[in-house]
Amino acid sequence: MTEAPERFIAIPGDERADAAAFLARALRQDEAAVVRLKERADGRIGLWVSTGFEVLATRSVIGSCRPGDLVCDASSLRASLESAVTFIDPGFAMDSAWRGALPATSGFGHVDDVPVRAIVELSRRGAVLARTEGSGHGPATGLLDQVVLEVSASGDAESVGVQLRSLFALTAMGFVRDRDHREITDVSPLDAIAEREPLRVRASATWVRLDARFGSVYQRRADQFSVMVL
Repeated sequence: MTEAPERFIAIPGDERADAAAFLARALRQDEAAVVRLKERADGRIGLWVSTGFEVLATRSVIGSCRPGDLVCDASSLRASLESAVTFIDPGFAMDSAWRGALPATSGFGHVDDVPVRAIVELSRRGAVLARTEGSGHGPATGLLDQVVLEVSASGDAESVGVQLRSLFALTAMGFVRDRDHREITDVSPLDAIAEREPLRVRASATWVRLDARFGSVYQRRADQFSVMVL
């Protein structure tokens, strides 16, 4: 049995395709993207990237890494996942390239579930506005900041605001799929999405977390922003 090196990433073969797909979508948004890997207590690794929408995106795969929290180049890791080596070398430590702390693993309360169809429809309306009001550098920051969905728990007067940037991140990372697990595009029919497919909204004091079937995004609480009707 090969002895594990001091620094490594180990992801079994049947999980590597999921990890590679996650990294590929992150690299579409930023060719110089870095990925943060953090071990979890359940035997999985959380893969984290900062999307081009200033929202964190994450997906977990079975595996382990040493150290248990590290940052590496997303492109290099994606290429290494295609190799047959058991222990992937994460390369030089790139911790300084990651800005900010990750959200806490606890402290999130379930707010409500929203139909994925409604989320896709809101994202498409926002994309139309972004093309109209944006520039060659992408959607205007003010547009991304707008709260396009307010969600509250049953009997709770306080609502949680979901920004347009989070919906864009969900679709860009491929976390929203149709009933056949195909990625949703601008022309995908809404009825291809299962009618009861939910997007789960959770919140803590500082973060809003959106859980789709194939991954999650985290945005800072945006309760101070104005609401946009799309």
